[in-house]
Amino acid sequence: MAERERSHTRGRTFVPRTQVLSGSDVQRALVRMAHEIAERNGGLEDVVLVGLQTGGVPLAQKMSGTLREAEGVDVPVGTLDVAFYRDDIGLRPVLPEAVTEIPADLTGKVVVLVDDVLFTGRTVRAALHALTDFGRARAVQLAVMVDRGHRELPIRPDYVGKNLPTRRDEMVDVSENGVTIGTLQ
Repeated sequence: MAERERSHTRGRTFVPRTQVLSGSDVQRALVRMAHEIAERNGGLEDVVLVGLQTGGVPLAQKMSGTLREAEGVDVPVGTLDVAFYRDDIGLRPVLPEAVTEIPADLTGKVVVLVDDVLFTGRTVRAALHALTDFGRARAVQLAVMVDRGHRELPIRPDYVGKNLPTRRDEMVDVSENGVTIGTLQ
């Protein structure tokens, strides 16, 4: 659960139950996904990483650092806040706007959206909508640290750190210290 989401839990507290990935597991998954991105795209010449606010941003930054070390290429990293592109405005609180910063025109680029947890798919749908404001990407790919299932839209990630079936009432917290399942109480 990203920091922005933590601040809007209406007085409830995340109670961790089980750590499913350690910090080193998260790092290994990031390295693996970074290499998969380079391999699938035949290099990194037109690749742009875009971290979804807030949980995907640090993952995208770490992935870019990994690619710099492994491939010797600086992959641009952008940030994207999709709060006002969501289809559930009015059904849930709109979280305060975070920074959207796209490093260049995305026309003709391969954009890799990076997020911490894929759940219903609605955040990714909003991100796809928001990306059109920044150009027509040649392709859009999705990298997530955790795919927890429960999709409401036909969205599937291209790169996954861990498939983690969960109950709908559980929460998944992703940080550099690991991945933890718990509940809000």
